[in-house]
Amino acid sequence: MENQLKLKNNIINNYIFIFISSLNLTHGLWMIYLATKGMSLAQLGILEGIFHITSFLMEVPTGLVADIFGRKISRIIGRILALISIAILILANSFLFFAISFIFIALSYNLESGAGDALVYDSLKQLNIEKDYMKVAGRQEISYQLGQVVCFILGGYLATINYNYVFYLTMFFILITIIQSFSFFEPKIEKDSIENKKLKTILSNQVKQSINVIKENKKIGFFIIFTEIILAFGTSLFYYLQNYLKANNRSEFFIGIIFAISALVGAFTSSQTFKLEKIIKEKGILLILPFFSVACIWLIALTSYPYVFYIIMMGVEGIIFVAMSDYINKLIPSKNRATILSLASMVFSFFMIIIFPIIGKIGDVFSLNIAFIFLAIMGTIFVFCNFFLLLTIKTKKN
Repeated sequence: MENQLKLKNNIINNYIFIFISSLNLTHGLWMIYLATKGMSLAQLGILEGIFHITSFLMEVPTGLVADIFGRKISRIIGRILALISIAILILANSFLFFAISFIFIALSYNLESGAGDALVYDSLKQLNIEKDYMKVAGRQEISYQLGQVVCFILGGYLATINYNYVFYLTMFFILITIIQSFSFFEPKIEKDSIENKKLKTILSNQVKQSINVIKENKKIGFFIIFTEIILAFGTSLFYYLQNYLKANNRSEFFIGIIFAISALVGAFTSSQTFKLEKIIKEKGILLILPFFSVACIWLIALTSYPYVFYIIMMGVEGIIFVAMSDYINKLIPSKNRATILSLASMVFSFFMIIIFPIIGKIGDVFSLNIAFIFLAIMGTIFVFCNFFLLLTIKTKKN
């Protein structure tokens, strides 16, 4: 009974944790900040590439930490590394130290990417209410997006006064999340005994088991690739849009307001995902929503109101993220959950390593407007490939 109460508290605590951890006031400003430090668009692309190369290499090892040693431990270490990263970023004045900061923040992201979702889903599973995960994920997204609203408005305002305030307050919020991380209760997961086994053997077995799970159910792999490509497009737009709007004489505060509105829209749409999914089903999520997302990229590139269509795009991505997270978690065994979710983040990093520096280089050589058109073309190719792939699968089944 006591354990059940603690598992229920995990869900509530996680809403609070997500809200506070999303108060990274540098999130919507770091590209502008580093540009003021002399970084070109190509260098910014390389820095983000360093982040994703680190993430790509470390996703599986950090996922293993969560699956073998505990989701709670993984989360605590991740938060400590986030604090170190921000401290380096505010003190650094060279590309080398900026790169070191990005390595630390990538490791922080890795340690939390699978651990947090796994902790929540397995808490629900032990309470025999995992069917409610889509609703819970929607509420988590609301917590995140509301935190982003505060983050963008407050961060944008403080940046117009002094960037130091942005960093110091962010470090304070991270410190609160480190303390809160100790309040989570570790769900009991069946896993292989680690007694009398070498660590290398344990890690190797965990990776093999997780890969076999994906091989045996190819739907998991498809869902992962589908989701991470769309998120890579949205993330690339989010970061480069900062400099694009700044170059068009928009202040940090204006940019913060735009991102805050997009977060509110994302919070609303993600909270309604479970209702929409009942209407359009899995097929609608996979076929219809990507067309809306790519159409928004074209309109961002070709119209005078890119921020309007970015807001709409974030609303669409909120639905896709929550729905696909539910679909994937339903197919994954608990003992492999954090590892497989980390593999999903690894796929995201792979796409970002390719896409992000290219956009930065195109932006430097031509313009960010041309870079956005390039991104829209890539998105269009993906949407039609996805459409014909699903059509082929359906035909084969019939």
